[in-house]
Amino acid sequence: MHLDPLTTLSWAYQLHYYLCFRTRSRHAISNLQLSDVLEEVSNRHDYHLLKSQQYPDHVRLLMSLRPVHRISDVILKLKANSSRELNLGDGFWQRGYLAKSVGRVRIDNVKAYIAEQSEHHGYANRLLPPVYRYRAEHQAKLRASHASFELTHHLVFATRNRVGVFDSTLGEKLTTYWLRVATLRGFAIDRVTIVPDHSHLLVRTAPKLGIEACALSLLNNGQYFIGKNYPEALVRAGIHSLWQPSAYAGTTGSYTTALVKKFLSEQVVG
Repeated sequence: MHLDPLTTLSWAYQLHYYLCFRTRSRHAISNLQLSDVLEEVSNRHDYHLLKSQQYPDHVRLLMSLRPVHRISDVILKLKANSSRELNLGDGFWQRGYLAKSVGRVRIDNVKAYIAEQSEHHGYANRLLPPVYRYRAEHQAKLRASHASFELTHHLVFATRNRVGVFDSTLGEKLTTYWLRVATLRGFAIDRVTIVPDHSHLLVRTAPKLGIEACALSLLNNGQYFIGKNYPEALVRAGIHSLWQPSAYAGTTGSYTTALVKKFLSEQVVG
């Protein structure tokens, strides 16, 4: 069964990241108007700089990004443009960086929300709930050169026209296939809950992979898998494609956006 792949998505999203990078050999930046330049660079590249704090030898940023953005590209553009506009030279910034996702709620709350979808949608009391839940026993290791990172995203996908397609068996088969896709594409899936008409995932990405590319990989590979192996599920549902051409993506982490913003606001720089 041939199904046309998705190429673009309509998004609902809230993607917040805490970033930090240092100068090479601890060169001082205390006399530079770095914050103003970083804000101008962010505006030019369609980043939203929520808060920044400049220190003697490093800078800390809280940024809101779009699904298409890749953290590695964001860091590269911020460093390269600030070096050029302040005449700092190519070797001013240390090569490495820190990148962590933060969000409106902490990661433990997101995990609980994903786990409770059966109860939330009223399936838990059924004799055979049409729900599949997956939880990774061990976190897969993701690596990136010269970067310390923890980038966790909550993704939500809905079936076409929100019709019921999945039961627990088909949800398990799709999740197993998704785990293979994640390994090949260089991201990790920590949690999945699939109910008949939508799915929730908790995924971790490396800095070189934007969440939009990750989502399209999951959606298109998932549709290919179902169309090839279980086309009768789509026929019964009366749909010509598996997914809505839209998604939700939200970052989460150990700290909330509000807490990080408060921390940066209260820092006293000597």
